[in-house]
Amino acid sequence: MTLRLGPGEVARFGRGSATCPVELRLDDEAISRLAGEIRVTDDHWQLSNLSTTQSYLVENPEGAGEYLRVPPRRAGAPIPFEFSRVVLPTRRNTTVAFQVFAPDHVYLDPDGMGDQWGSRTVTAYSLDETALYFLVLVALCEPRLRDESPVAVSTTPEIVERLRSHPACGQLTARAVSSHIDYLADEKMRISAPAEHGPRREARRNGKRETIVGLVLRFGLVREEHLALLPPRSGTGTQERGPVR
Repeated sequence: MTLRLGPGEVARFGRGSATCPVELRLDDEAISRLAGEIRVTDDHWQLSNLSTTQSYLVENPEGAGEYLRVPPRRAGAPIPFEFSRVVLPTRRNTTVAFQVFAPDHVYLDPDGMGDQWGSRTVTAYSLDETALYFLVLVALCEPRLRDESPVAVSTTPEIVERLRSHPACGQLTARAVSSHIDYLADEKMRISAPAEHGPRREARRNGKRETIVGLVLRFGLVREEHLALLPPRSGTGTQERGPVR
């Protein structure tokens, strides 16, 4: 299940009931009927913990173990991570969790930092080169960056296999790759298209990938030197051709 929220919109989560509806239903008896809510702002999101007894964790899956603890009754805690996992405790040996992609983070243009009198200049496409979605983007662009094909883009199974040996991608799934690609298209590149189903949906997804690759290569957002972020290709050993500098 995927929820898309715009600035100012709110989604509530918990067990829910007929008298306490929630947008994100979490089925565990240890979770309150109304456990919390997510509120979206222009460039980040806030978490309110409506439990009176339980703390929640917000983890950064792409970091080095960073996390925030949101205590009971904390309202509007700002979350700085661009990609987060919200973890709720249960009475079993497992936890209940869901993922949140933040609104597009805004970065200042370095060339505009000294302008103190006019309006701020921000980057048109703000990409974090340390984020997992950027690694997926590089893998998506790899065939064209290596001149293997002027038109081909990597498929989801190919990206999963390509990144499998990367330390951060051992548990990467096809569903996660698709989510990263949707995030790139909808939030980072702002590529919009009407919803489709069945074969037309798959064709639209392929068209979205091609549009992403064409856009980032045309503006130089992904370049040959970024190929160094990918793990060595199997069978190439140390002889793999590096990026041209």
